[in-house]
Amino acid sequence: MTIRRAGGAGLGFVGGSVLAGLLVGVGVTPVIAVAGLGATSAIGVFESMPEHIEIGDLPQRNEIWAYRGGEPVHLTDVWSQDRQQLTLDQIDDDLEHAAVDGEDKRFYETGGVDATSMVRSLVSVAASRGEGGSGGSTLTMQLVRNIKIQRASELPTLEEQTAAYEEATKRSPQRKLAEMKLAIGLAKQYSKQEILTAYLNIAYFGDQTYGVQSAAHHYYGKSATDLTPAEAASLIAIVQWPERRDLSTPDHHRDNTARRNVILRSMHEQGHLTEDEYRAARQARLADLVHLTAPQQGCAAVEAGAAYFCDFATRITERLPQLGATKQQRADAWRTGGYRIQTTLDLDLNARHAQLLDQYDPKTETRLALGATLDTVEAGTGRVLTMAQNTDYDRSAQAPRTATSLNYAVDRADGDATGFQTGSTYKMFTLLAWLESGRSPDTVVDGTPHPHSSWTACGEPLEAFWQPKNDSPAQRGPYSVRSATAQSVNAAYQSMAEQLDLCDVQRVATRLGVHLATGGELPWNPASLLGTESIAPLTMAAAYAGIANGGSYCAPVVVDQVTGPDGTELGGQPRTCSQAVSPQTAATAFEVMQGAFRGGTAAGGQTPDGTTLFGKTGTTDAADQIWLVGGSSRAVTAYWQGNTDGAKHNLRSYSNGQGDTYAGARASVWREAQTAVNAALPTG
Repeated sequence: MTIRRAGGAGLGFVGGSVLAGLLVGVGVTPVIAVAGLGATSAIGVFESMPEHIEIGDLPQRNEIWAYRGGEPVHLTDVWSQDRQQLTLDQIDDDLEHAAVDGEDKRFYETGGVDATSMVRSLVSVAASRGEGGSGGSTLTMQLVRNIKIQRASELPTLEEQTAAYEEATKRSPQRKLAEMKLAIGLAKQYSKQEILTAYLNIAYFGDQTYGVQSAAHHYYGKSATDLTPAEAASLIAIVQWPERRDLSTPDHHRDNTARRNVILRSMHEQGHLTEDEYRAARQARLADLVHLTAPQQGCAAVEAGAAYFCDFATRITERLPQLGATKQQRADAWRTGGYRIQTTLDLDLNARHAQLLDQYDPKTETRLALGATLDTVEAGTGRVLTMAQNTDYDRSAQAPRTATSLNYAVDRADGDATGFQTGSTYKMFTLLAWLESGRSPDTVVDGTPHPHSSWTACGEPLEAFWQPKNDSPAQRGPYSVRSATAQSVNAAYQSMAEQLDLCDVQRVATRLGVHLATGGELPWNPASLLGTESIAPLTMAAAYAGIANGGSYCAPVVVDQVTGPDGTELGGQPRTCSQAVSPQTAATAFEVMQGAFRGGTAAGGQTPDGTTLFGKTGTTDAADQIWLVGGSSRAVTAYWQGNTDGAKHNLRSYSNGQGDTYAGARASVWREAQTAVNAALPTG
């Protein structure tokens, strides 16, 4: 919240020295001494206390946005405290009157402290030795206490938070005196309007709700800009005793109504309610006014299928330099909140992908721990358009079998999953290294399984025995590289690698952003050529998008724009694009990999719109992980399905309940997913 400084003292301001003298004049000093302040005079104690406190910025909601129909739409809110800040002109007049008339009738006449009532309160607290005593705190003093409570909640450890909270709320003459001194300081710095606005925005209204706007939404399902006198008075009735007067349960209605009616009477006496308005407000039943709406926040509250993207985008946002130069500064800025994050997610496409996974890779599967994702990346920008997963998002320790917090699409650092073996989708990098070396896609190589031990790695000889099998015993004899790619012949790709430097394959994959999901560099052993390492689906989608983009790789981005609390646009997630392979190499690879859809292993995946497609299937030895990564020149979609618990259940052997096996439906599921993508991003 931005606060405008107000010069000069308010009307009827009571200075610190005057108030300290008044304390002595009414005989408070002896009582304070008895209460434990010692023999020092009240004036000395009072004058030695700090007088400066800042209202500062209050934690409020961060908004996460996506796109629907090409237009920005609100997705969810993320917050540490449920608060939506308002300016005073946005707050209903009845609410202002309820706060002032009910809590501090002389608010506009005093300088932060009402001397007479405060002395009476101080004597009462001192005499009770902190065990009780009357109130008497002005709105400004209550604001001081709330600021201290707020600051306590922001301390790093629970122990520190608890100690600071107890210090801010304990009933003692020292605390009252400190509040008085700080309230006088606030009255010097800020106008009455600023103090009242801050009070209404910071106050705790029970049930984990802060500020009048969130309270009005939570308890009434409406904005604080449009409250009736009864509704306004019931909200203000909460702040003195939220544990007994909040509106979260009918059990609190009696206590709230009693305090509400006191506030309404005061509003009537102060001329802010007519007799008829006063009578009608008193007769209003809370049971008729309250429409309890549970606060919907966080990624668990978003529409079906979008939760994992939301979690990923939130994690990325918390690291953006727009929020601060250091990790602590960024954490503080995100906690304080007020940011609007426009993400790249296309809700229409994502909903379609989620629907496909619900149908073909159901979360209700009990025979194996089945996971599946569909992830789409825009070529040329790296913008992540979809991130659908076949499970429900649940971060609880008791998540059911159908749910998990693991985001299978991304790296461990971004979603806690550890990636999956990519199978033959990794062959694209051997193909690229082959083409970069000047070799032709029409060169014929041996496709018959055979042993081999002598390799070249980083310019040095490497001895490593390797004899991979082909997926089908019928795959034998000579193959052109083009045909071997379309049919995914392992032995033919072994023959290609025998003529290459293994490190060249690793290097081209690295230039296209490929890395282990758990972190670290890619290996360059022979077996890795067939995708034995665990890599995240989003990583593979972005790498293939680089080929669709003429060899220029763009790292995935999920944030289009960050808007600060003051409405300033701070820019989006930094975009990093680099030429990973030459345009000619990329164009040739794109052309060769069209064969997968033209009678190759992705036959049946061609979309009905006739869009030119390229891609590659991938199947691990045990067929426990199944892939298809590919797309158009505009966007690439990675479809992965597999065992998530380390088991080796063969997905060719399990029916998906739709007349096919999980592995057998791969091309048709991908086809439907990419058809929707092509409609949104046509190639021409």
